Amino acid sequence: MAHESFEDREVANLLNREFISIKVDREERPDIDAVYMSVCQAMTGSGGWPLTIFMTPEQKPFFAGTYFPKYGGYGRFGLMDLLDRVAYLWKNNREELLRAGNQITAAINQGQTGNGSQPDRRLVERAYSQLAQRFDHKWGGFGAAPKFPTPHNLLFLMRYADTLQESNAMKMAEITLEDMAKGGIFDHIGGGFSRYSTDEMWLVPHFEKMLYDNTLLLIAYTKAYQHTKKESFADTADRTAGYILRELTDEEGGCYCGQDADSDGVEGKYYVFTPEEVKAALGKENGEEFCRLYDITDTGNFEGKSIPNRIRSSEDGWNMDDPRLNKLYEYRLNRTKLHKDDKILLSWNAWAIIALAKAGQVLEEPSYLDAAVRIHVFIERKMVDGNDRLYLRYRDGDAAYVGQLEDYAVYALALLELYRVTFDAKYLQAAVHRAEQMVELFEDKANGGYFMTAYDGEQLIARPKETYDGAMPSGNSVAAMVLQTLASLTGERSWQAAADRQLSFLAGEIGEYPSTSCFGVLAMMEALYPYRELVCATSDGLPEELKDYLRSHPADELHILLKTKENAEALAECAPFTKDYPIPEQGSMFYLCEGGACKAPVSEFSKLKI
Repeated sequence: MAHESFEDREVANLLNREFISIKVDREERPDIDAVYMSVCQAMTGSGGWPLTIFMTPEQKPFFAGTYFPKYGGYGRFGLMDLLDRVAYLWKNNREELLRAGNQITAAINQGQTGNGSQPDRRLVERAYSQLAQRFDHKWGGFGAAPKFPTPHNLLFLMRYADTLQESNAMKMAEITLEDMAKGGIFDHIGGGFSRYSTDEMWLVPHFEKMLYDNTLLLIAYTKAYQHTKKESFADTADRTAGYILRELTDEEGGCYCGQDADSDGVEGKYYVFTPEEVKAALGKENGEEFCRLYDITDTGNFEGKSIPNRIRSSEDGWNMDDPRLNKLYEYRLNRTKLHKDDKILLSWNAWAIIALAKAGQVLEEPSYLDAAVRIHVFIERKMVDGNDRLYLRYRDGDAAYVGQLEDYAVYALALLELYRVTFDAKYLQAAVHRAEQMVELFEDKANGGYFMTAYDGEQLIARPKETYDGAMPSGNSVAAMVLQTLASLTGERSWQAAADRQLSFLAGEIGEYPSTSCFGVLAMMEALYPYRELVCATSDGLPEELKDYLRSHPADELHILLKTKENAEALAECAPFTKDYPIPEQGSMFYLCEGGACKAPVSEFSKLKI
């Protein structure tokens, strides 16, 4: 519609004569998108983008749809016809449109109450069963094409496999991760993943690359490496982290949104090759080797050219630091350009903190953790206002739009991850602070759950509560994880009460189809299955044996606090029970509790038998 209609003079003249036109960036204003997408779904039974809404000056919608061509045909409305018709009705039968706007506004404000359900293990098992039913045993992933990575589903499967000793859950995650990394959805030259695959075998992607996909996939591949010790998962994680740092990182420290699919107006042009191009860039011998390993053929696999992939190759590919690969990467950079979406969104950057911190720890790459810390510093310097409230977006020195639930929830989770990796108490204090703001600003005290927008924010015709995990986990799912993690770490009843309220709300919202909210189910698993709390009181800093354990084990059910003389006061502010744990004069003492029962303290980590 952008090219067919909004850049067309005839359409523009009609729009400007009869309407006030507003074009919304749904990444900058996800609240507006959520409100009017719910309108479209209520009025038409489906949704999607581009989203087209006609509304009154009071924001009340009376017509909704998605894509409209400029001219109609074959029983389909065209935009020009639609504009003429709406303009006529507005002038001649306005009362009918106003009545429709009032009715649909009332319908979407009926509210969500969660129906008072309680989370239980049957809900967790139902989520697994639903994913298993949709699993593609041949190519991995879920359902038919187009296929989306949905890494949070894979994180759930890995946790499910570990907690319930269900090998098939791990197998589903492994097959999916392996096949995605072989396919054309993965950039074998420059690293990173495209948005989704248009086919079942992950070969032909929609070539757009987004920060959120790559950060969540970085978490998934890092976790998979911890679970399986397969070097291929570590390699894919390294290449993905390298892409984020090389292509999407601003010199000030923040991360950009992503890169477009098109180059010179042609989708995928940047990524595809002919054998002649490869040999011209690498020389005959190296070029022929690359073509053989990465399926670059004369016939091609995409519009006469070839998307590099390793779907049918049984040989090892080139290492990520192979100078030949870098030479081809440089050739590609100079051949054509990709447009970069250089907005910096807070919640997406918070996912980057989580991914890079975790990868830095597990893959033993300090530069990843350094990058995660730089993003945190960037957010605090550039995306916090004078009242200590978060901004949603930053670009070219300008921070704008009040932070929404997702910003506070994911940022709090990122601060918890920084604490988990560094054991610097300032991150735990900051996580508690942002979580307190989240509860104050967004919780629906009457009906449960968290609104997308703050109580004192701009008033739209509705305040949505999103529980569906789409390309990213919903704000309500992440809020549940933050609250339950804080409850486990701090031992504070107020956090447990908040977590219980949120998990109850989620259980009611997703109970029939929990696989649509796998990150929320992950949060429920924190509460439903046994977890352990470990306090390490030490005079010597983080013990190496504990550090090694956390690097090589997922340890999802283990919540750890590190108490030293330097951080004892700060730690006690967040977790008052730690006041009672003495710090030894030399060495460390480990206090392990499970299910409310604490074992005798030991001075060596190996004696805990974790």
